[in-house]
Amino acid sequence: MKNWKTKNTNLKKKKKSEFNMKPTKYMNPYLAGFFLGLLLLLTIYITGRGLGASGAVKSGVVATVESVAPSHTESATFYKDYLNEHKEGPLKNWLVFEVIGVLIGAFLSGLISNRLNLSLEHSPKIQPRTRIIGAFIGGMLFALGAQFGRGCTSGAALSGMAVMSTGGIITMMAIFGGAYAFAYFFRKLWI
Repeated sequence: MKNWKTKNTNLKKKKKSEFNMKPTKYMNPYLAGFFLGLLLLLTIYITGRGLGASGAVKSGVVATVESVAPSHTESATFYKDYLNEHKEGPLKNWLVFEVIGVLIGAFLSGLISNRLNLSLEHSPKIQPRTRIIGAFIGGMLFALGAQFGRGCTSGAALSGMAVMSTGGIITMMAIFGGAYAFAYFFRKLWI
């Protein structure tokens, strides 16, 4: 019995050092949620619109297609309508500047809290390549869903729920419901 405990303790020590697990201090999630709510209210008050990020990606896609294939942009209804709504150019959309601000803010937050490093977090049961492929596929599916749903988690769900929109509430339920429904099947990528 004594050997088993020693072996088990050694295994725990090995696992802990092998995976380099360090406790990281983050902001209290309730306080962060409170600040996000205040930011959302302030954004709605100042701009008359909520937060969102997928619109910035759409603006980038339209700008890219416009520069690479201008004839296609002129003939496709989607691009024509989008460019008519944004006469000064797709990259002068306020969402583009919002996302740039988010990236700068995230960089400064990481710099101030001494968490600025390039790393790839993944389960010890999978290879880094599997993690990258899974993240890419998941990101593409989420982007496709944001386009079909006419908004992402911040635009459709958070901003929609802030104004008690039925669509925002349904979007949030679908996002969390879908996450819980699929989590079981993809748990080996994380656990």
